[in-house]
Amino acid sequence: MKTLTFLARSAPHGTGKAKALQDMVLSAAVFEQKIQLVFLDDGVYQLLAGQDPSALPAKNVSAALPALELYGVDRVFLDADSLQTRGLGDSELLIPAQSCTAEEIRLLIADSDMVFSL
Repeated sequence: MKTLTFLARSAPHGTGKAKALQDMVLSAAVFEQKIQLVFLDDGVYQLLAGQDPSALPAKNVSAALPALELYGVDRVFLDADSLQTRGLGDSELLIPAQSCTAEEIRLLIADSDMVFSL
């Protein structure tokens, strides 16, 4: 079993990157790989509860986040500095994610067989 780390760096709307990464995560999980999903930079916005992109020509990528656990994706992390820099708190998140330092994220990446970043 390979360890695949996915770095969610993009805001949930405005580009298709968040949806593309989410599709990659779910596809890899189907093949029973060890998945690590890390939200950092503007990617922490993907975790916010109560998103409503109905005024945009975009899908609500946050709607699928609660399904991650059903796919066996239970190693979900976030960059604490990214959350704090954007004035966000854990209570605003749709799903739980383990808060990490930049060094802890560096170690997650170092222990990975493959890393994908969008």
